[in-house]
Amino acid sequence: MNPFAVATRLLSAAVVMCLAGAAFAQPDYPNRPIRLIVPYAPGGSTSWTSRLVGQRLTDVWGQSVIIDNRPGASTVIGTDAGVKAKPDGYTLFYIGSQLATNAWLVKTPYDPRKDIAPVANVSSYENLLTVHPSLPVSTLKSFIALAKSRPAQLNYATSSYGGPTHLVVVLLNMVAGIRTEAIHYKGGGPAVVDVMGGHVHFVMGVPVNLIPHIKSGRLRAIAIAGDKRMKALPHVPSFAEEGFPTVSLPNWQGVGAPAGTPKPIIDRISAEVEKLVAMPETVQKLEVEGFVPLYRNPDQLVELINANIDKVGKIIKAGNIKADQL
Repeated sequence: MNPFAVATRLLSAAVVMCLAGAAFAQPDYPNRPIRLIVPYAPGGSTSWTSRLVGQRLTDVWGQSVIIDNRPGASTVIGTDAGVKAKPDGYTLFYIGSQLATNAWLVKTPYDPRKDIAPVANVSSYENLLTVHPSLPVSTLKSFIALAKSRPAQLNYATSSYGGPTHLVVVLLNMVAGIRTEAIHYKGGGPAVVDVMGGHVHFVMGVPVNLIPHIKSGRLRAIAIAGDKRMKALPHVPSFAEEGFPTVSLPNWQGVGAPAGTPKPIIDRISAEVEKLVAMPETVQKLEVEGFVPLYRNPDQLVELINANIDKVGKIIKAGNIKADQL
């Protein structure tokens, strides 16, 4: 046999062995702890839902899922750490609506359309318009009437510049023809505290951060963005019911992996998240906190990310929001 034929056979055998090794390795996944990076500080809504995912995977696979909070730079620090990790399924990271904002306002070291392998969507929620009880409004129409009578005098708290709690008010301002002023905070907690203290007039915030204070009477809920009421606050109408169906910028939360992570591993994780989201106890836990349990598979999540980036870009341009104000 000539040397070329021998080399060809040896190369073919090596390829077969590699493929066989990969096929053998994937059913063995996971055989050690998994790290789940959360690009926010502990205690927020993202930490809460990510722990549901981590506990589910731990229970099913018998391998610990370690929650690694990496806050900072509008989620860029944690997301970049996840993107740059080895794509072997042992590092996952939480992704969400902030990817769209960062695509327009931040020079990220990664491309959200190319460098992230979406795994599964876990939940979604709309922002809740909530005011300090001293503000003389109880409906969306009365709120808008007051804002029109006091242009640029009502201020609102946001959990981040350019984030969903900021952009949805920008959208409301444009649609309703009002002017309100943003006060930006580094997180939802401090923003809510200042609204409760009467230092800020209102907030369009994450329901889970607001519901306890609404029930205690320290805040007043006016309306939930989008077209559906929350099961946690069934008496609070939606923006669509109040005549503003286009004021909607759903926040979503899900799991991502570094691009190049083997598809069988992604599919296996995604399948477990799908089961988690469908469990009655998960549905109850999410809904009571104002979340909507919502599973999306990897392909659907790719579509969501792309659509999110496009929609947010239009709001940022129309609202003349500048990156240099970050």
